[in-house]
Amino acid sequence: MLPLSSPEPPQLTRHPDLWFSDGSVVLHAEDTLFRVHMSQLSRRSVIFHDMFSLPQPDACAPRAIIADETYDGCPLVRLHDSADDVASLLTALYDGPSFGCNDLDDFVTVAGILRLSTKYVMDSLRAKALAHLSLAWPSTLKGWDAREDRARAFELESSSEGAYLYPSPIAVINLARETNAHSLLASAFYDLSRYTYAQIFELCDDTSSRFRPCSGASSPLVSPLPLSMLALSTGDMQKLALGKEAASLAVSAVIHGMGRGPHAHARKGSFSFYPHPHSPTSHPAVCSSPGACRRDFAELVALATQHYVCDRERGCADPLYVAEELGALKSAEASECRACARALEIWAAKERERMWKMIPLWFRLDS
Repeated sequence: MLPLSSPEPPQLTRHPDLWFSDGSVVLHAEDTLFRVHMSQLSRRSVIFHDMFSLPQPDACAPRAIIADETYDGCPLVRLHDSADDVASLLTALYDGPSFGCNDLDDFVTVAGILRLSTKYVMDSLRAKALAHLSLAWPSTLKGWDAREDRARAFELESSSEGAYLYPSPIAVINLARETNAHSLLASAFYDLSRYTYAQIFELCDDTSSRFRPCSGASSPLVSPLPLSMLALSTGDMQKLALGKEAASLAVSAVIHGMGRGPHAHARKGSFSFYPHPHSPTSHPAVCSSPGACRRDFAELVALATQHYVCDRERGCADPLYVAEELGALKSAEASECRACARALEIWAAKERERMWKMIPLWFRLDS
C-alpha cells in the first residue's frame, strides 16, 4: 500500500499587469501574486498605512509587515480576498477607475472595488464605485426613469431574446448588505419585486434568466456570479414578500384612483391649463363635458383593471410603470378634453412621486 502523500501547495502565478519590478510589497490572494508599492497603498488606505507602519522586530527594517514572510526580496502580505477583487482594486488605484455600462461584467468588477475599498477604508474609491452603481440602482425617481430608458434601449438593440442590461437585483441587495451601501436597496428590492416567485427562486434551464447562477458554461448569458450572491437571506426574503404585496395593492389603488381623481379636478375648475406658455388667455381650461369625461374615465378604469389586475399583462407588478401608462391614456386617445388629459398626466406624475417615496416602507427598509 502506497503511503499517502501530502497535497502539493497551489501553483502561484504573478499577475501579468500588476507585477512591478520596482514594487516594494507582494500581495498574495488565492493563487495570484501582486507586486506593488507600499507608498501607493498607504496613501489611499488607512488600513494599509497602519499595517506598513507597525514596528518590526528587526530594528534595521524601515517598515513593518504583519508576517515575517518574504517573496522575491519583498515583504509578503496574505490577503483573504478573491484574486479578481484584488486585481480590480489595484487596477483602479493605479490607472483610475474605469467603469462600464453597469451590465453584469461591469458589476462584477465594480462590486469587487466597492467590497475591498470598504474593507480597507479607501473612501474616495468607495464613493466613486457607489456613485457608478447608483446610476443603475438610483435613489431618485428621475434616476429610476433614466435607468429604465437605458434598459429598454438595450433590450431593443440586443440580438438575444430576453436580454437584460443589469445584473440580478439579488446580487445587488447582497452587495449592499455586505458593504453597508443602503442607498442601493430600495431600487434593487423594487426591481426584484417585479418578477414572480417562480422566476426568482426556481433555477430553470433558461440561460437568459437574470437569476441563473454560474454553472461553468461559457455562454455569456450565464451569470458569472456565485450561487451565494444569488440567494436572499431569510430576513430579506420576508422584506421581498411584504414589498411585493404592497406593490400589488398599489397597482389596484392607482387604477381605481384614476376613476375618481384627475377629471374631477379639471371639472371643478381647480386645474389650470394653458395650451401655450405665452397664451393671452386669462381663463383656465376646465372640463367642457363632465358627463362624457366621467364615462371615459370609467371605461379606462375597467380596461386597466382587466389588463393589469385580471390578465396580469406586462407591468402588472410594476406600479410606477402602470401609473406612467395611465397618465398617457387620454393623450393617446387624442382626447377632445385637453383639460382632463392634462390633469391626468399631472395626477399620474404626482402618484408616481408618492409611490417612489413609499418604496422603503413597502419593503421595510427603515427597520
